[in-house]
Amino acid sequence: MNMNFERKLAIPMEVKEMYPLTGDMAKIVDQRANELKNILSGKDDRIVLIIGPCSADNEDSVIDYISRLATVQEKIKDKIFIVPRIYTNKPRTTGDGYKGMLHQPDPNEKPDMFKGLVAIRELHMRALRETGFSCADEMLYPENTKYLDDILAYVAIGARSVENQQHRLTASGLDVPVGMKNPTGGDISVMMNAITAAQHKHTFIYRGWEVHSEGNPYAHAILRGYVNKHGQSMPNYHYEDLMHLAEAYAEKPLLNPACIIDTNHANSGKKPIEQIRIAKEVLHSRRYNPDVKKLVKGFMIESYIEDGAQKIGEGIYGKSITDPCLGWEKTERLLLDMADVL
Repeated sequence: MNMNFERKLAIPMEVKEMYPLTGDMAKIVDQRANELKNILSGKDDRIVLIIGPCSADNEDSVIDYISRLATVQEKIKDKIFIVPRIYTNKPRTTGDGYKGMLHQPDPNEKPDMFKGLVAIRELHMRALRETGFSCADEMLYPENTKYLDDILAYVAIGARSVENQQHRLTASGLDVPVGMKNPTGGDISVMMNAITAAQHKHTFIYRGWEVHSEGNPYAHAILRGYVNKHGQSMPNYHYEDLMHLAEAYAEKPLLNPACIIDTNHANSGKKPIEQIRIAKEVLHSRRYNPDVKKLVKGFMIESYIEDGAQKIGEGIYGKSITDPCLGWEKTERLLLDMADVL
């Protein structure tokens, strides 16, 4: 093989033993997971907001940002349930570029996967300990999910991973809600098949074991827009798109039909300021049609302390080094405005 095997990494159990959750922390994780499940199943009429940086590139600025979210959460907790994004591994369209804290705990230094595994667990634990938030992360590598499965509130399957069988089967064995994005080409039948697979029981190989999953009834859709044959970003958050998704759900015997709207990516054309308009339009669609309200359970928003994005090495505190994000002042205003109309 054309690979250099550098070191054998610690298994998840070993990392968890080095950095264990306390009993109180575990109770918070369980409580928040149950609240999120109640929202997705319709038992709780709040909406969920999965919000935060495109990538968690710096521990201190991420915790600073999440601490600000905690203050706003207290003001809007009767209307909105916040799940901060701590995305620690990033898919790259061409394979090039910063792949997240898992690969590079320090974006300016070379990759170190063991340090990365420790860094991402410490970051999620610090967020839980200091802010009371269990958070969301993306399942880029299904076999790595065990390093964080005891601490996460929510898992997302990206547009480039949603058709992968191992992602679908691993999602079927998770205890927390899993969002399945529509693929970059826009075919929602791919996403619906992924949700179906994740909700069913399976037997498969995972980390060298034969495992049996019980199915995840809280697997659901995330609409993130798509790219057409000309390479142009096309949205799929409009009223007609939501009705089409509702019809697709009606044709399948799935549990807890639900959808999260990703307001960035192809829906916004990666113009983060558009996220404000998109969120407000979807809230209007929810008010207009009870079927849409029943379907759309929340939003995914890319937000950080500073507006926009920067190149690695520029050193601007709280500014994304991957996709551009909505800055804090605009974010806080948006959250309060959303709560006012719910």
